[in-house]
Amino acid sequence: MALSDERLGELAQRLTEVPGVTAVLLGGSRARGTHTPESDTDLGVYYHRPLDVPALGELARTFGGPAAQVTPVGGWGPWVDGGGWLTVDGTAVDWIYRDVDRVAGAWADAQQGRYAFHAQAGHPLGVPDFAYAGEVALGVVLADPDGELADLRSRMSTYPPALREALVAGLWEADFLVGLGRKAVTRGDAAYVAGCLFRLVGVCAHALHGAAGRWLVNEKGAVAAAAALPGAPPLFREQVDAVFTAVDGDPVHLTAALDAAADLVLETADACAMMSR
Repeated sequence: MALSDERLGELAQRLTEVPGVTAVLLGGSRARGTHTPESDTDLGVYYHRPLDVPALGELARTFGGPAAQVTPVGGWGPWVDGGGWLTVDGTAVDWIYRDVDRVAGAWADAQQGRYAFHAQAGHPLGVPDFAYAGEVALGVVLADPDGELADLRSRMSTYPPALREALVAGLWEADFLVGLGRKAVTRGDAAYVAGCLFRLVGVCAHALHGAAGRWLVNEKGAVAAAAALPGAPPLFREQVDAVFTAVDGDPVHLTAALDAAADLVLETADACAMMSR
């Protein structure tokens, strides 16, 4: 039996009864309406400290049985700072903690065009701090007794112009990465070149989303999402695939990959300029 909307709403409501929890947000494919029966259901658990983790664990076991697990705050790292895994009515449900004060701080920075990518397990590009705001803007509020998350969401409905400009300006790093990669070619250091290229592609994807005024909150699917943006380079996805296909230990192939990446950066910059007009 799949997890119904009614059952999901019940779970969200019960979560807000846990001391510290202020709201619950549906994210991921279910929020976008693109989920399948095999998809996990992602729930952002928005809280103010102190969060009653033992009570969360008890609730998780009530809905998910004895195998359900929750972590302490900070259990998964600094930017995805914990959560839980449980199975409800045959559907995998992920709880993801979100500190409301940090979300508000990330939004304030985004409005000023300040951002950074932060190291976090499971995120090879890093977590962009503005993802906190993007998640709220894109998600579906399931429970919010005090209206705090709804208030934040209403303020985040407009993409910050300063963030748009900053992400496009951030393309300088993509150029820089091409140069760094070229220095590794003579060593045949394919792993280092691949790392430079991965980050370069991520920077380009974020720049395109910024130029379009669209939130990008995760590396997963970032290339396909960027390629689908109106005004994106026509063959963006194919160009990215071609870049990585050429990565091996052969200096000739590595040079070809970096040349293709340099072209990709130029086309991305041109597209961003057109999209920002």
